[in-house]
Amino acid sequence: MVRKDIQNAQQVLYDFFLYSVQTEPVDMVLATFRRLFVDYTESSTESDLPVALYSIVIANSERQFLFTLKRVCYILINNWGIQRRPDAIKTLIEMFDDSAIQRPGVALILKRLRSWMQDFICSQDFQDLRLFAARYDQTQHWSTRYTSYLLAPQYLNLDNPLEQREAARSLSAQLKSKFRFDLAMYTAKSQMKSPPSTIDNPTVLGETAINLIKMLLLQPGRFGYDNLASLLHKQCDQIDYWNFKRALLHYLVYALPHTAITYSLRDKLPDTVLDLYRHNDKETINEALMLRTCKRIVDALTTEDGEQPSQFFSMFLAQGNPLVLVILLLKVALFCPKVQAHLELRIASLIRYYEIYSEEDCRWVINFFEVFRITFAVHTSGTMYNLVQVGTNEPNSSSLSTYRIFSQLRQQHLNLEQVAETLERRFLSEEPVEIQPYTPDVEPLAPSMHDAIAS
Repeated sequence: MVRKDIQNAQQVLYDFFLYSVQTEPVDMVLATFRRLFVDYTESSTESDLPVALYSIVIANSERQFLFTLKRVCYILINNWGIQRRPDAIKTLIEMFDDSAIQRPGVALILKRLRSWMQDFICSQDFQDLRLFAARYDQTQHWSTRYTSYLLAPQYLNLDNPLEQREAARSLSAQLKSKFRFDLAMYTAKSQMKSPPSTIDNPTVLGETAINLIKMLLLQPGRFGYDNLASLLHKQCDQIDYWNFKRALLHYLVYALPHTAITYSLRDKLPDTVLDLYRHNDKETINEALMLRTCKRIVDALTTEDGEQPSQFFSMFLAQGNPLVLVILLLKVALFCPKVQAHLELRIASLIRYYEIYSEEDCRWVINFFEVFRITFAVHTSGTMYNLVQVGTNEPNSSSLSTYRIFSQLRQQHLNLEQVAETLERRFLSEEPVEIQPYTPDVEPLAPSMHDAIAS
């Protein structure tokens, strides 16, 4: 009976705030929230709302109270997000800084409620809540730039309220979409003959962001990575798990730049990959086993326990070469798209691990996060990037300055530069010479995965 009473009381609160946020002015909704959760007094028990909250608190279940508080907050955030009222979201979060919450209550109910409110403010749940207002702060922590990844643990955790998961998923998608669009606009504007005096660069890499995109398209090119993943899929049909791991290993190390870190990777990665799920070696490969394997590879390359960076991650970052690591993660994601959610969870864990450091103290790992989100914006988003060579009398020249980046939406085939009307007519009148994507000087890909396995 007690449990049913709590559920009924929770539903009263949910229904009221859902109706209120859709029909009442923002100030009135915020005032009601404040009176209920911040300034609660026993003398107000005549109305339904305080009575419902009283029923939850008197049952002495902090877990149920915190769940209720979270869900009410996300009901408001969801609806204000739809209404484009970021000011209301920010005010709601700031309400938890009210000094009244820190004052000890005299009555048992008030003492208990404020103690639980204080616990909530000190919890990870409140830090998750703050993500929805952090991007509006004047002075932002460096990790705020990667909020789209920090939201992943919220929308992938089935124990969170539905409203929280929907709010987190929606905001994450918005932030990723904005970054992709801003990146496409930046590449267009920065390559104009007379670029604007101020160009919004969505990255922190400065002008090197353009050269990074060119490098991503040159070696071995967008179609190259997609085709490698497709080839592995086709050739791994009906083979056993042991041979699949060998083929996957070949796929991962193929066409990587010839650097010292690459040679270290070739020495160390086989032990990690080939030791996975040895008891399944003779089984025919299936989708579930592919996904489990790709998850473990992502763990090995990022963080295996969701807290500390893995040995591979530390090895790559210690040598200051995030691009090779990012390409490996890209290859895994292109081969097994379902692993991307798990990958974003691991990226969020790494951001949380390093966010205690200042931006200056962890510049090297910030470079990794920047390269990661640029690479995935180029290769896995709805924007298609093309590289053409223009304005040179040397067709075989490999200088990055001789290439221009053009972007378009994959489905609509609509040029983003034209949408923004920022591309000068010079580019429209030129006759750029298209080139084949540059392939590094490596052995050619085996015509079949059986040959690759035997290599």
